[in-house]
Amino acid sequence: MVQESMLQQLLGRVRYWAFLATKLGLAFLGSGAMLGFINMFWLPVTPWFHLNRTQFCYDLGYSTLVMGWFLFSYGLFYLAVWDQKFRCRTCLRRLVMPVETGSWSRMLQLGRPKVEYICKYGHGRLNLEELQFPGKVQPEWTQQGDIWAELYAIHDADRDSERRR
Repeated sequence: MVQESMLQQLLGRVRYWAFLATKLGLAFLGSGAMLGFINMFWLPVTPWFHLNRTQFCYDLGYSTLVMGWFLFSYGLFYLAVWDQKFRCRTCLRRLVMPVETGSWSRMLQLGRPKVEYICKYGHGRLNLEELQFPGKVQPEWTQQGDIWAELYAIHDADRDSERRR
């Protein structure tokens, strides 16, 4: 029983990181395809995944397109990582219902302001600081138990008590 739950947790984590690796791989392929399309008009020695060094910095049109390609590629990778941050660690669905907690004016009573996102299937919640300094406070994922199992248990208990009558 304990080994089975540990195996499920491990598979959940592997699935979460495999989804990120898949998104990054697709971003890499999209970026490479775009560079290949650019290089069709300015042919280097090998048109895939290489810049045309004879044209780069000497041809304004090619240099501008490569700069646009670089910004587009950077944006793709950034969006892949940013989207992964707001995904459920169990089911990989987007987290919903941002709720603001805390207050700067009542920080001693309510705590620092945070934004809390939840999984709509009750797998867990993600707490983010409202004011984020990189590297200081990491986003906190809180795993919750299966809330539907508790409700089904109550419903099954009611059904069993009605059958006994």
